[in-house]
Amino acid sequence: MGLEKLCRLVFKTCSNTLASGKRNNLCAVGSFYNDVQKRSSSDGKPAKTSVRDGPSLEHFMSIYKTRPQSQKHDLVSDVPFIDESDLQGRGRKVYFDVHGCQMNTSDTEIAWSVLQSKGFERTTDIKEAAIVLVMTCAIREGAEQKIWNKLHYLARLKRTLPLKKGGHRLKIGILGCMAERLKSQILEREKGVVDLVCGPDAYRDLPRLLAITHNQQTAVNVLLSLEETYADVMPVRLNEGAVSAYVSIMRGCDNMCAYCIVPFTRGRERSRPIDSIMDEIKMLSDQGVREVILLGQNVNSYRDLSESQFYGVPDPAPPTPLREGFLTVYKARSGGRRFADLLDKVSRIDPDMRIRFTSPHPKDFPDEVLELIRDRDNICNQLHLPAQSGNNTVLAAMRRGYTVEAYRDLVARVREILPDVALTSDFISGFCGETETGHQETLALVRDIGYTMVFAYPYSMREKTHAYHRLQDDVPEDVKGRRYQELLQVFREGAGQANMAQRGHHHLVLVEGESKKGPGTLFGKNEAGIAVIFPATDVPHGSTVQTPVPGDYAVVKITDSTAQTLFGDCVSLTSLKEFKNSSSERTLHSQLD
Repeated sequence: MGLEKLCRLVFKTCSNTLASGKRNNLCAVGSFYNDVQKRSSSDGKPAKTSVRDGPSLEHFMSIYKTRPQSQKHDLVSDVPFIDESDLQGRGRKVYFDVHGCQMNTSDTEIAWSVLQSKGFERTTDIKEAAIVLVMTCAIREGAEQKIWNKLHYLARLKRTLPLKKGGHRLKIGILGCMAERLKSQILEREKGVVDLVCGPDAYRDLPRLLAITHNQQTAVNVLLSLEETYADVMPVRLNEGAVSAYVSIMRGCDNMCAYCIVPFTRGRERSRPIDSIMDEIKMLSDQGVREVILLGQNVNSYRDLSESQFYGVPDPAPPTPLREGFLTVYKARSGGRRFADLLDKVSRIDPDMRIRFTSPHPKDFPDEVLELIRDRDNICNQLHLPAQSGNNTVLAAMRRGYTVEAYRDLVARVREILPDVALTSDFISGFCGETETGHQETLALVRDIGYTMVFAYPYSMREKTHAYHRLQDDVPEDVKGRRYQELLQVFREGAGQANMAQRGHHHLVLVEGESKKGPGTLFGKNEAGIAVIFPATDVPHGSTVQTPVPGDYAVVKITDSTAQTLFGDCVSLTSLKEFKNSSSERTLHSQLD
């Protein structure tokens, strides 16, 4: 390879690799290229023949050594030469600090899998760590402020903790959505504190980024991908004793709701192949996990195209049909295997493993999914239907693609197929242009639907979103706060009455561990996802008597309640199928009576 061609290749490679986009990096490579050209032609021979096999590492270093001190700034560290040995952890301990949604927990398990494969170790004591990785959330301003506050604490820790092995100080990395949103701005704001910034699609690159920081350099990779699903990375669970596990089935989002930063921090929507998901859930079942939550920004638009793309399987499936009265801003994909296909296969892996999923979008909720929930004992009879608002003007401004009337019709259809379904939802208080009348209409929706759980937040405008560019954040903060509190109060009143009606009923509870009430009490969740607390006493289990332990299915008779918690006494241990059968028998007897 000719020297000039090789240098151009080096320049192109570094341009693609240095995802931070720092101009000084590229200038350093360009300056290096010019120096090589001058030196290779100084002996009077053409540059093409002065080095037949291309320059060696010694050649590169000789250029650096002969430069004046004033020009050496960061040439070598800006374009670090990293081999496989530099990527090894060699037992360095990593501490994960996870903030935000369930997807961030799942992402952390992917990042940990990547690092563990390179010989890093995990610690739960931050003072033992050589590396602290903070998994961040950018959905609201308050979530980001928590990260800035945490960085102040980590800066003090970095200054005061003893040097680590090799004379290095504590390394601090920012991962996830905030890393993607702010990119190198984090490094500029927290100079000397943050060593690396890694976006949601770059976790495979963590070993290389950490290797770069070993040269006292900062490292950034926030490139978004149209294909990355981490399908071949088997996540390593952070809490190996937990009875529930998150399984990511897709990444990104195409909905482009006016308020939402997710499409800009997690990229375009792409689905993980079904076979990869099945393998992970089979592994979790073998490990004793009793509940799996399928995760995605919009799970019911899941579509596995992997076999169609790579193995020539015909694609007779039409695009996912929209519910009547619902619209979308993007063209739905066609072909491949859809969410109902995935749910069907997953529910067959382990009949005694509960299956949940979140979060669906109301616009593309097919009846086949509802019928599958009805027909499979291990798919929880609980749905998350994010409404966001009960006012049509606000919904239009949010670009949600439906009206309140269409949403109510969907709920009616859901309850027609699943009469006892537990519904949860999301709401935003004080979105752009929301009037007091609009707020009251939202409260009316919450009262009428009767949700078992509501996740509500005051509106927080995010840069890059449609609302940031086109709408005015015109609701005062104190009004947002008041409306938010009123919404929560209406929810609690309704949920409190619904939970009170459960007194005397038997619920199947998946035991998760000791409750915060202290020793002697256990907690778990029922099928609706409501927390249930009960005494840890010996109860019948077949022909034996035993105390419930995490992973057991306990039959609990409800004796008391609050808006968000049920209390009761455990009467027996059972299996999921046995409880469903006995419940069906009790229902039949009551109908005959």
